[in-house]
Amino acid sequence: MQSPGPNQKADDEGHPPARRIRRLSLHLIPVPPPLTGPGQLELLNCSARGKLNVNTQLLSEYMRGKHRGIQDKIYDYFNSRPDLLTPVEISKDDHRQLCMRQLMGLVREAGIRPFKYVANDPSMYFAILEAVGSVDMSLGIKMGVQYSLWGGSVLNLGTKKHMDKYFDGIDNLDYLGCFAMTELHHGSNVQGLQTTSTFDPMTDEFIVNTPNDGAIKWWIGNAAVHGKFATVFARLLLPTHDPKGVADMGVHAFIVPIRDLKTHQTLPGIEIHDCGHKVGLNGVDNGALRFRSVRIPRENLLNRFGDVSQEGKYTSSLPSINKRFAATLGELVGGRVGLAYSSVSVLKLSSTIAIRYSLLRQQFGPPKQPEVSILDYQSQQHKLMPMLASAYAFHFATVHLVDKYSEMKKSHDEQIVADVHALSAGLKAYVTSYTAKSLSICREACGGHGYAAVNRFGSLRNDHDIFQTFEGDNTVLLQQVAADLLKQYREKFQGGTLAVTWNYLRESMNTYLSQPNPVTARWEGQDHLRDPLFQLDAFRYRTSRLLQSVAVRLQKHSKSLGSFGAWNRCLNHLLTLAESHIESVILAKFIEAVQSCPDESTRAALKLVCDLYALDRIWKDIGTYRIVDYVAPNKAKAIHKLVEYLSFQVRNIAGELVDAFDLPDHVTRAPIAMQSDAYSQYIQYIGF
Repeated sequence: MQSPGPNQKADDEGHPPARRIRRLSLHLIPVPPPLTGPGQLELLNCSARGKLNVNTQLLSEYMRGKHRGIQDKIYDYFNSRPDLLTPVEISKDDHRQLCMRQLMGLVREAGIRPFKYVANDPSMYFAILEAVGSVDMSLGIKMGVQYSLWGGSVLNLGTKKHMDKYFDGIDNLDYLGCFAMTELHHGSNVQGLQTTSTFDPMTDEFIVNTPNDGAIKWWIGNAAVHGKFATVFARLLLPTHDPKGVADMGVHAFIVPIRDLKTHQTLPGIEIHDCGHKVGLNGVDNGALRFRSVRIPRENLLNRFGDVSQEGKYTSSLPSINKRFAATLGELVGGRVGLAYSSVSVLKLSSTIAIRYSLLRQQFGPPKQPEVSILDYQSQQHKLMPMLASAYAFHFATVHLVDKYSEMKKSHDEQIVADVHALSAGLKAYVTSYTAKSLSICREACGGHGYAAVNRFGSLRNDHDIFQTFEGDNTVLLQQVAADLLKQYREKFQGGTLAVTWNYLRESMNTYLSQPNPVTARWEGQDHLRDPLFQLDAFRYRTSRLLQSVAVRLQKHSKSLGSFGAWNRCLNHLLTLAESHIESVILAKFIEAVQSCPDESTRAALKLVCDLYALDRIWKDIGTYRIVDYVAPNKAKAIHKLVEYLSFQVRNIAGELVDAFDLPDHVTRAPIAMQSDAYSQYIQYIGF
């Protein structure tokens, strides 16, 4: 299809139907920008260049890596057990029982034992979690509560005696457990928890108590129906001879039995209530717990970071309450790693459904010609192609996070611990927020059929929604990232050592804070815009500018408002800084993955997707770059046009890109996303 010439344009002015056809043609086939100079983009239409040759199998192997086998085993098991697949319509109580049967079947029939991997091979554990969550997100969360939270607390906060006593029961599901941290009045502020555990030296026991209604443990997974134990986070109180009568040693973790192992009856002094029907994840039995002077043996204190002798003497290798608290929470970071990783799998699943449907669905077209796929419309590409690129970017970033977490579990290196803590907080917050927004976009992109419950967007959206607030509220987590950046910023100017993730601040801060180069600010050639050095420099320049400017603002406002008031005054600035930094990390890991790919054609496809991710993010925040003249007006326009063109190019291989996620039809379970006879299966489901 040729671009209309001047004469044709003049003729069109007098013929409204011809003008509408021409506009529709441009809408379907975006024309690349008429750039000049080195790296000039040619004026191409869809017939002038063949699409990239993508070997889906090679790309899938590169993406899924060494744990593909265990995931396929999980998919095959549930495919062989249709009675364990969650139906579209199911009550809360039935869903909870089905979810328990699913977990039992996975462990006791399929022989998948996730617990041994929690400490020894985290990447394997998270691969299992991804596959299980694709079957039913409630099942993924229930498994995470059992093994990562309840089991992880025993592994990470306890000592050998706890492992010897509880490991096998947690592993084989005899000891179903809970993670009782959140209270009615306190969620994010864990140091403000009010539940108490007072030591009684006369009986060598702790007495666990809920002092007021605000201290009731709330939203506790596995508590309402199935849990038999709970790791309870409470203030450790020791009797003293001073007027106060007790010494508060801070928040510690205790193993508290909540139901009889044989009869399953609630134990004396424990009150359990059901939190009821939720927006999503109704296969998980969330409950509320109240303790009325519940006595537990002294050995039930998870004593890795602090212990109490029979005489009531407290000992710890860490000198202060704050350091013990930080060490305790640092060992529980695996939950955030798992949520970031699982959220990417939800994004892959939803984008697969939306893109397969968009390739299948045909609406309108040129006169007297066949209708075209709705993914040929630029508007649909604008919705879905940057999202697909983000799914790939997030995949490589969270794989890196899992690798760093695995390294941390082996080395216990303090710098790696700090790095993983901040990186997991940032990625969990950023990825889950992005996925939550994308689920609504996917639903809308599939029109009326996206509204059918059987096509899963509703349940995926509702189940995933809580990812933004549990295991750390996203706004709070981003503030942790910002605080860490400011700490690194101060240390940079004091000659300190920076964590690995922040190396670029040390290496290039002065460069990024200098005035933008007026020459490169105007470069608009394709080679330049698609150069990973330009893309990464742009991301890092923005982060460095935001960091430097917010540091100045905080210093200014703290003089009149104090540190808390200054932080609140600059809060939105701080959140933007944290997001900018995380985007820089994501892009850096994506670029590394592209460059490390051994197959040339696969590498070319990933490079295309990476370019779209980077330039789309630059364009979405183009105002920041324009304000400081990092990007001149002509360059901004070139970036916009190139993003549209790259979206068009990614559309040409979109089918192969989602196929590389390797999600079979019995996992996607959405009729509109079936790889063959989608409409036939859809009408059969309805009853024709």
